[in-house]
Amino acid sequence: MEDVERWAADDFRSINGQLEWIIHKALKDAKRLKKKSEEG
Repeated sequence: MEDVERWAADDFRSINGQLEWIIHKALKDAKRLKKKSEEG
């Protein structure tokens, strides 16, 4: 968690914002994001 805190600080994000960014990037890289037209 300390590594995430440092990474967030380096990117001028909150820890929560950093975790959201990491999750979003992982979903995008795995091609698991829904397109806007597919969202409920």
